[in-house]
Amino acid sequence: QHTRIHTIMAAAAPQATAALNTEQLHVALQHSFSPDASVRLPAEAAVKNLKHVKGAVTMLLQVAAERQVQYEVRQAAAIQLKNICRECWVERLSFGAIVAEDGGTKSKKALLDEEDKAGLRTNLVEALLAEPEKSVRDLLAETLHSMAIHDFPDKWPNLLPTLLNQVAQSSDGSQALRVHNALLALRKICKRYEYKSKEQRGPLNDIVLQSFPLLLPLAQRLSDPNEHSLEAAMMLKQILKIFWSSTQFYLPSGVGGNDGGAGGAGGAGGGGQSTAENAGAAFQPEKMQPWFDILRAVLIKPLPEASTGLEPQNQPTTVEERNAWPWWKCKKWSVQIMSRLFSRYGIPAYAEDEAKEFAKYFSASVAPQFLGPVCETLNLRPSGQFCTDRVVHLCLTFVDLAVELAPTYKLLKPHMDFLLYKVCFPTLCLTAEDIELFEGDPHEFVHRQNSPLADFYDPRMSAITLITDLVKHRGRDVTQPLLGFLTEVLHRYNSTADDAKNHVEKDGALLALGSLADYLLSKKKFAGELEGMMVTSVYPDFNSPVGFLRCRSCWMVQRFSSIKWSDDGTNLRSLIQLVLQRLSDPALPVQIEASKALRFLIEVEGAETTLLPVLPQLLTEYFRIMTEIGNDEVVAALQVIIDKFGDHIEPHAVALVTQLSAAFDNYCSAGEDDDDAAMAAAQCLECIATVLKGICERPDLYKSMEPQLVPLVLQILGNDGAFIEYLEYALDILTFLTYFPDEISPQLWEAFPLIYVAFDQWAFDYLNLMVPPLENFIAKSPQQFLAGTSQTPEGTVSYIDLVFSMVAKTVAEDRSSENECRKALSLYMSILHSCGGSIDAYLPMMNDITLAKLGQQVNNEVPLTRIAIFQVIGSALYYNPQLELAELEKRGVTQQVFAQWVQDSEQMEKWLPRKLTVLGLTSILMLPTSQLPASISASVPQLISAVVSMTGKMKEEAEKEENEEGGEQAFEEEAEEYDDDDDGFGEDEDVTNEADEMYMDALNQLSNGGGDAVARFLIGEDWDSDYDDDDDDFVSPLDEVDTLLYVNDTLKAAFQREPEVYQRVQAALPPETVNTCQKLFAAADVQRAQAAAQQQQP
Repeated sequence: QHTRIHTIMAAAAPQATAALNTEQLHVALQHSFSPDASVRLPAEAAVKNLKHVKGAVTMLLQVAAERQVQYEVRQAAAIQLKNICRECWVERLSFGAIVAEDGGTKSKKALLDEEDKAGLRTNLVEALLAEPEKSVRDLLAETLHSMAIHDFPDKWPNLLPTLLNQVAQSSDGSQALRVHNALLALRKICKRYEYKSKEQRGPLNDIVLQSFPLLLPLAQRLSDPNEHSLEAAMMLKQILKIFWSSTQFYLPSGVGGNDGGAGGAGGAGGGGQSTAENAGAAFQPEKMQPWFDILRAVLIKPLPEASTGLEPQNQPTTVEERNAWPWWKCKKWSVQIMSRLFSRYGIPAYAEDEAKEFAKYFSASVAPQFLGPVCETLNLRPSGQFCTDRVVHLCLTFVDLAVELAPTYKLLKPHMDFLLYKVCFPTLCLTAEDIELFEGDPHEFVHRQNSPLADFYDPRMSAITLITDLVKHRGRDVTQPLLGFLTEVLHRYNSTADDAKNHVEKDGALLALGSLADYLLSKKKFAGELEGMMVTSVYPDFNSPVGFLRCRSCWMVQRFSSIKWSDDGTNLRSLIQLVLQRLSDPALPVQIEASKALRFLIEVEGAETTLLPVLPQLLTEYFRIMTEIGNDEVVAALQVIIDKFGDHIEPHAVALVTQLSAAFDNYCSAGEDDDDAAMAAAQCLECIATVLKGICERPDLYKSMEPQLVPLVLQILGNDGAFIEYLEYALDILTFLTYFPDEISPQLWEAFPLIYVAFDQWAFDYLNLMVPPLENFIAKSPQQFLAGTSQTPEGTVSYIDLVFSMVAKTVAEDRSSENECRKALSLYMSILHSCGGSIDAYLPMMNDITLAKLGQQVNNEVPLTRIAIFQVIGSALYYNPQLELAELEKRGVTQQVFAQWVQDSEQMEKWLPRKLTVLGLTSILMLPTSQLPASISASVPQLISAVVSMTGKMKEEAEKEENEEGGEQAFEEEAEEYDDDDDGFGEDEDVTNEADEMYMDALNQLSNGGGDAVARFLIGEDWDSDYDDDDDDFVSPLDEVDTLLYVNDTLKAAFQREPEVYQRVQAALPPETVNTCQKLFAAADVQRAQAAAQQQQP
């Protein structure tokens, strides 16, 4: 057996020449499951190397598709096939494969050849269509998806006709499996385009035009009230998912399908139809009505219990199986599609222009007709029937949107009691499962309560959103009755005997009130009642025997911490003591909520005096809780405490960092699947940075923390990106450790080459965070930086070459934003400012890169990158004016560069580019005019004018800022405003607000392929990245150079050195320049005299 394994290993090795056959592959996959490591490990290595073996993907597909093969082996083959196709289908840009100086490359990536790819395109679809096993089928579908991303439609033109030919045979019952799998494949193709802008969705529009005439009649048949088969539900689910991918961001043409039904795939195209015929839903909204009828039919379809024997039969009995049952999945997709369409087109005022007609039709006709089925679905649970959480969540989301639209709100208004008290309030209340989880598995309870995904699936969250939106938008109809109901629950609880109290009902009422906190605190008529509510209904629960009520009381503190207390401070002190006691509560969820509550209480005036004496015990409790569970909000609360008590944290700093480092290690070892621990680990690092910030005036303490922090930073920077999710925080910590101490330890220098490797191989996008620590290394120890070397696969490379490589790659790489290019160029400035006289040999390369970038930027309307380049050129002139001018002359660009520089200097608003412009241009005047290039010597008057003008402006602005700082008046805080007049909108009004308008405008711009900075920000991109440079953070030895004195001394020295030349220059200067110059000379003399006088003072 071992001999056989080694034969397979040899055949599957990267440099293999021996052919690998299907039988050998089958054996290797089988042995990869062996419990015997001596058998398993060689087999795993052979499988891992398959990507280097020609024909391997064809054999993997054969094994995966062969029914006679053991299921686990088929699955393993399908997994390997998917991974190889994803990794090796096309060549990916990798900074690990940059061409080396000798013309070779660092590494050769495996790539599938065209013959293998063509064979797979031919055979994969048939294998997928015939596959009955869900797991293997899904893996083959994912493989098709990753291939289609690169090959469809250009290199795979027969893919769509093949799938549609299969769908066209849907009337043949024997073809049900193949039709379903064809729909699955079609969904994978559509999914690729669902988030694309209008301009990039061309293939999706073609898919819709060709497929929807087939899909519509099929969906109508499958959604017929008399169709109950599981196969029908599975096919219908795929069709609804295709519809979702095709419509969720933009209505494509032809979405209404074809009234004539469908022929074969050849006739299904409709490709030759005119644009007018296929204008689609945007211009002919009634074309969508057949699809709305299908969605409605799906939602109203009764799904009886299996025990009734009614169709559709055999509904599962466990919640988990019901959630996965295809008929419930169909309902989920039905209401999800309608909710998405409602959010985009429900308020016609928000719709993009070309969708206005559709929005009017949808709001007037479609949304109202769907409201009944949604409310009937929401009535399932109150009437004792089952409904999945996801469907309840989406139905509540639909109703929430209906609240904003006047026609649907009018229909809802008579049923408000049903919605609030039969649907929403019971949904808020803890279930028996929740309570069992609280008591039996507190870790899982905390995980669910704090899950960031809850907003997307938890009915409790959508019920809270609906209640808050009803109060906010339709307050005149809702608020008083709702508050009366919740108050009655609290009163009933207080007046009931202990053994008869309804604890769950009270918890639900407090959750509802806490969710309305922002609204209640903003209304004077309610704000005054909140203190009494807290004291009578929340304070007693801190000591309740019911754990979840103790937990809720701590949560209520978070919601109402900003109450204006009317007494002498006793209530606040009592509250702080109650919360402190709950830090050591026997129930973990209570400890978590108490630790989060202190974060809010600490901000309240007067809280500090109560908490400061117990700070050491407080820190101990937090670390005990953090040892118990990874929760990022607990660590965030600790961070607020550290930040608040910054002046008092010093004695605890080393212990804090030690504990946080240990907690980080603990959370990291929790495993990849523990998202809570991963988030808490990241928060630990952020907390460490907060500690370091708090003790920055005691940099000597940093040294005692290095034994904990340096290994942590090196661990994250190394390990081939295994800890990339923590890289941002590690770089922040490294920035602190390299900035504040007077010198950088040898251990810290180990991080320098690791930053380069991370950038080069797996963290290119983190350049902006890498630059600050690199600049600290360069500025703190320039000689060590210049002498430093690192071992790379290409041999020994100096640190300065690593930095130059980073800058060159960033500036040359298309993926880089202009902001990243500017950040990279600042590394050149650091080197020029810190390494005086030591880097002459690097000026040519520096000019090659910066001037090439300048050439690309000449016509750019926004001058920020050009200004960054002029900062580098100014720094180079200050470093050595003679050498830098020679570099410019050598390239014949001196005149163009200086002309553009002077022109762009008018748009320099920040201090740094102005200072470097002044220093750079002034440095030229240190050279004898005989050594200046002709173009410069002829322009000395203009040069001096530019320098004098900018220096004068800088001096004026500095004086102005000084005067403003001295004359600032302290403004009293405005009294808190209450808004008691706003009760929302009348029933005849649609709800409108600025946030919704901005969001919908952003979506519309994105679907049109455009999008300004606000649009990009709303979907998660950086805010206004072309304008966010922060030069205030740049620190260098040039900070010590006084611009005014430098200009004064250089000009006077030039006049003394060449009096005749500079007399002619002076004669050519405009009178205002001469006048400014004399004022600057006088100001420099005054400044020097003042400095001398200060030095003589005892």
